[in-house]
Parts: sequence; C-alpha cells; structure tokens
Amino acid sequence: MATSGFPRIEIEPQADFPAVTRARLETLQVNLGYRCNQACTHCHVAAGPRRTEAMDRDTVEEVLDFLARAEIKVLDLTGGAPEMNPHFRYLVSSARRLGVHVIDRCNLTILEEPGYEDLAEFLAAQQVEITASLPCYLEENVDKQRGRGVFQKSIAALKRLNRLGYGQGLGLTLNLVFNPQGPVLPPPQSQLEAAYKVHLKERYGIEFDRLYTLTNLPIQRFARVLRREGRLKEYVALLRAHFDPGNLKGLMCRTSLSVDFQGYVYDCDFNQMLKLPLRGAKHRLRELDPKALPGAPVAVAEHCYACAAGQGSSCTGALRA
Repeated sequence: MATSGFPRIEIEPQADFPAVTRARLETLQVNLGYRCNQACTHCHVAAGPRRTEAMDRDTVEEVLDFLARAEIKVLDLTGGAPEMNPHFRYLVSSARRLGVHVIDRCNLTILEEPGYEDLAEFLAAQQVEITASLPCYLEENVDKQRGRGVFQKSIAALKRLNRLGYGQGLGLTLNLVFNPQGPVLPPPQSQLEAAYKVHLKERYGIEFDRLYTLTNLPIQRFARVLRREGRLKEYVALLRAHFDPGNLKGLMCRTSLSVDFQGYVYDCDFNQMLKLPLRGAKHRLRELDPKALPGAPVAVAEHCYACAAGQGSSCTGALRA
C-alpha cells in the first residue's frame, strides 16, 4: 500500500474559532483512497488518476467491526472515487447485512468508465443512497471545473440511475452536490435546488431528490489555485466575515467521525486532509471507544470558518435554510 508525499497546504489552529464539542456519534465517514478518474479544481482531497493510496482489506474489516461495536447506522463512503477501491463492493454488501444505511459519494462519471458497467445496478440492488457531484446544471461550467466531457458523462449516468429507480420516490435516494466555481459562498440552497430540478427535468428528463450546496474549503488543491491567483487571503477573509454562530450546533464534526484509508480517525474529512488528528494524537479506529466521544473537543482551525459561514455547509448541504 503506497503512501503519498503529496504536498499539503498547512493551516494553523485558530484560537478565535469557537470551541466545538462532539455529540453522539451517528455517522462513520470513510475515505477509501485518493485514486479518482477525475482531478477537479475544487477537490479538497487533491484526488486524481495518479494517486495510489487505497484502504486494504484488513482496514475494511476494522471498519466493519467498528460499525457493529458502535451500533452506527450510517456509513458514508468517499474518496477519491470510493468505487475504485477493490474492496468497495465487499464493504458495501457487508455493511448492508449489518443493517447499516450506506451513502456513496459518487462523481457520476465512474458509472460510465470501462470495468464499472454494472456498478449502478449493484448500488441499486444494495439500496445505496447516492450523493453525486454536479457543480452546475450548465455544461460549460461543469467541464471548466471538472474536465472536458464530464458534463455529458454525468448526464448519461444520471439517466441510467433514473432508469433504475433512483430519484423516483421508490426508496432509492439520489442527491446532487453543488460547489461554487470560485472563492464565493454558495447561493441559497432551496432556490438553487428548484432551478436545478426545473432545468434538468425540462432539458434532460432527469429527476433527483435533494440538492446539497457545499462551501469550498481553502485547503489542498483549491487553496493552491487561490494562492497562485493571489486570492487566498481574500477568500479566508470572506469566510470569516460571514461567520454565523447559529451554525455551530449543526456542524457535521459533532455527530460524524472521519476515517482515512489507513484506519486513522479525525473529527472530519477536512481535518483528515490537514493531518489534524482526533484529540491531538493519532488513533486507529480499532483503538477508539465510541462511548467516550460525546463531550470531547473538536480540533478546530481557520478552515472551519467555511463550514460555519453564511447558511452553513456540511456533507448534507446547508445547515440552515
């Protein structure tokens, strides 16, 4: 299993961000590796086709053991493209046998790649909730952010999912994810969702359940782009200026736990990318007592302002309407 010397943008802890404490653990978010068939400009993981990091079978078993031991009901799978991990299907089917609800954070185009032709059918058979990235409903904007041809592949994948029953009110949930094109806050989620639904239905006959708006984090690849353009400090200042303390209660780091491909745990996926470990020291998932998590402090830093700015941002979209 390869490890990466990929450079990362360091963010110093900020004492002025309010203290956040953990609540009851509800969701285990697992990063299965950094390999991806895309290399998006906004990707906070800096994933791409050349990345080789991947969770091995032993660590997958560690995840399954923790799900059962902690009685967790939601497994949220991410990457990279999580489906490119060779143990993806084993983990999904094993978690489902435990009665765990599984979410696949899918980039859509993976469903159109050679070797993955039956992936959509597998996800439907396992009743996996799909949360798929589609940062705009306009082709030009999507291809600019994610690569040429990505939009049309995404549309084809969405049509395939609709044919299987996703987004049709039949129990197969299909959510889409919006990211801004640059260093700005997302528009109101409810209004944008309505616009997405009208455009995708009228133009392509596509239906989905919910749209999640996510604020871009000033870390990793996106931070490097902003720094190169001389806009990083401006964006961080924007996030701080729009900080809303009303968002603190709903931060996803309070009820979820992030696991990297090696089995180490973090308060959130963003802290994982910045190497800010849970409780200030590296812990493997198998070493963790889930009952000791409620009330524990969350490791916070300047990037946390992205989740608490404006309407708030989490892996399930805006925190407040």
